[in-house]
Amino acid sequence: MKEFRGTGVAMITPFTKEGEIDFAVISNLMEEYVAAQVDYLVIMGTTAETVTLTKEEKNSLAEFVVSKNQGRLPLVIGLGGNNTTALVTEIKSTVLSGFQAILSVCPYYNRPNQEGIYQHFAAIAAVSPLPIILYNVPARTGSSIENSNTLRLSKDFSNIIGIKDARGDLELADELIAQHKEDFLVISGDDASALGLIERGGAGVISVLAGGLPEQFVKMIQLGLDNQFNEAKAILHDLLPFIELIFQEGNPTGLKALMHLMQKCENTLRLPLVPASAELESLLQESLNHLQTPVKRG
Repeated sequence: MKEFRGTGVAMITPFTKEGEIDFAVISNLMEEYVAAQVDYLVIMGTTAETVTLTKEEKNSLAEFVVSKNQGRLPLVIGLGGNNTTALVTEIKSTVLSGFQAILSVCPYYNRPNQEGIYQHFAAIAAVSPLPIILYNVPARTGSSIENSNTLRLSKDFSNIIGIKDARGDLELADELIAQHKEDFLVISGDDASALGLIERGGAGVISVLAGGLPEQFVKMIQLGLDNQFNEAKAILHDLLPFIELIFQEGNPTGLKALMHLMQKCENTLRLPLVPASAELESLLQESLNHLQTPVKRG
């Protein structure tokens, strides 16, 4: 699955000032991502505020992205939940033409044990017409897919092709990379440690910050994949302040504030999320000013 190596962008769902999906902004962002040579796009993930979208909005969003993309980039759609039966029904009823994979989050809130997590993904794998990328983000879900369970799932189901690992624990990721089968993708879900994961043999990243600064992030990840880590780490040095800031008040709160400062979208979120504080906006603007006038090295 070479199309899922490199930089995947976890896309926001931009809203107008009135709170409706802003399809014009989506169109502009997709053109920017194509121009920046991102490797693939992920819609309706955490960053997309998917839990606030209606079924009709999800369908309209997916249809629009596929139509606008015109086959230029591989597309991943987020389909996950904590009601396995309902999720199986949703996968069966969702129009998936134009997408190349499903990103499915570990069941949240219920806090299932490892056998429950296994059975959940087994049920999804049994009905999915597309390859599945597991999504492990325990900071949000309250439960984690243990490495042994990931390996079991990848062995038992050929359509489970990878995992987005947002634990940010490079030792655990290193253990997973060392034991996984050759064609299984270990993808970073943590911007700060993505380069470290690649250095250990990871496939790339599904990034939040790349949604706002795609050119810089794509260049960093590609340098890493090309084993040019000194150059990649120099870019990471410039991006680390943004990575820290955009998560200070939650995601996508910080990212939308950054993108609004860059005049890419309105700074509109849906409750219970609210726009970033004035203090955070000020810090983001300072970092932007520094990025636009970089300090010369050496």
